[in-house]
Amino acid sequence: MFNDPQSPAWAPLLDAAWQAREHAHAPYSQFQVGAALLTTAGTVFGGCNVENAAYPVCLCAERGALSAAVAAGLQPGGLVAAVVVTDVAALTPPCGACRQALIEFAQELPVLLANRQTRQLHRLENLLPHSFTGGHFR
Repeated sequence: MFNDPQSPAWAPLLDAAWQAREHAHAPYSQFQVGAALLTTAGTVFGGCNVENAAYPVCLCAERGALSAAVAAGLQPGGLVAAVVVTDVAALTPPCGACRQALIEFAQELPVLLANRQTRQLHRLENLLPHSFTGGHFR
């Protein structure tokens, strides 16, 4: 279902990500990002980037969506798919911090990158090889 970047199954996530992007707070970079996550319960959570004058306080769209999902009860292993959308020519993958945050909840996850013209499908485990997870504490 989520193995083809053109699959209609991506439509609800893409819609949620584009809607969230419209609310991005990006007064400094003007770089608006939207993200959406699908859980095993079938719920879609959207998120947008929130910039701050103190840059370390900024929140990426992916972690915003993840925070909303966790607040609603998401547990590790509960993610099915992720989408990241921007309006720039180069497709934009999650940053390293977002990759690390997502891997906590789905070590195998299809991640669709999209803009208004194209889509590209990746796997989280390929975007973050040799990841550090809770399993390293055992």
